[in-house]
Amino acid sequence: MRRFAWVLVFAALIAALLYAFRAPLSTRLLERVAIQRMTADPVSALPDGIHVVLCGAGSPLPDPQRSGPCVAVVAGGKLYVVDAGSGAARNLLGMNLPPGAVEAVFLTHFHSDHIDGLGELALQRWVGGSHEQPLPLVGPTGVDRIARGFNTAYEPDHGYRVAHHGEQVVPSSGAGFDAHPYPTPSPGSEQTVWEEGGLRVSAFRVEHPPIDPAVGYRFDYGGRSVVISGDTRKSVEIERMARDVDLLVHEALAPQLVGVMERAALANGMQNRAKIMADILDYHASPVEAAQSAQTAGARHLLFYHVVPPLLVPGMQAAFLEGVTDAYSGDVSVGRDGTRVWLPPDSSAIEVSGES
Repeated sequence: MRRFAWVLVFAALIAALLYAFRAPLSTRLLERVAIQRMTADPVSALPDGIHVVLCGAGSPLPDPQRSGPCVAVVAGGKLYVVDAGSGAARNLLGMNLPPGAVEAVFLTHFHSDHIDGLGELALQRWVGGSHEQPLPLVGPTGVDRIARGFNTAYEPDHGYRVAHHGEQVVPSSGAGFDAHPYPTPSPGSEQTVWEEGGLRVSAFRVEHPPIDPAVGYRFDYGGRSVVISGDTRKSVEIERMARDVDLLVHEALAPQLVGVMERAALANGMQNRAKIMADILDYHASPVEAAQSAQTAGARHLLFYHVVPPLLVPGMQAAFLEGVTDAYSGDVSVGRDGTRVWLPPDSSAIEVSGES
């Protein structure tokens, strides 16, 4: 009993010492972590293959697990981003994918929730990497207008930072975006929009009326393949481009759950909000429709992103997935911020982590 009492006294003393020196201890720990993070190259350290990371799995609706649409793709030791919704840059940092390493951003369309994180992403990339060339912004016709708009909005900030830190730290030539527009492919065709180090990125048309242009992207590298849908209703173009693809990253809106939100809006006299809830049903695919496309295409894994509505209540994910396994025989994941998929080269393996 006496020994036990001495153990308690000793433990209390250690706890008191740790508490008393918590500030210098935490500072020392921060120093060690900062050195490790700043000297590491987490992108090139990843094993070869295609890595897909959801840096934003949600929609304009607030969701604590899903930020605005953003898909990071690492292939050949280089980092690319598809769309940049709000939170994109900070999520990349938190996922150990430094914005300073981003090679290019590909836009699927120009809806605000897919571009409202672009300014911060370009700024973090420029400052974090001391780049001498602006960030390539690749997208269908009209992307040059998007690039000009962000460049104009951030022009004062660029000047402040150069004046403060100097040209050697933040070269003014590397600020902002450099637009790379291409004509929207016609139905039944696709266009190679990026080719580098064994990676080929192809764009294809999708259906998101009245939004035009609207495209999806296919990434091919090391004998593996990924298709990212962007926003679309059920599309034969996706089924064509996703033929035998390893991973189909597809948006999805659950109409029965959105219907609950529409009825709630009507019950509270919010006709404008009810109208929006009704309207969005006609230009997004349902989870079952996305599953049907994956089955038709023979996609090996289906990953849902741009999840609508937010899955905030226990059991909502089961409701979101109703009918999916009847429509699709492959593996399914419901994405959230931080979901990762690794496709090792020249293999059939699909490694998924961080899904709901």
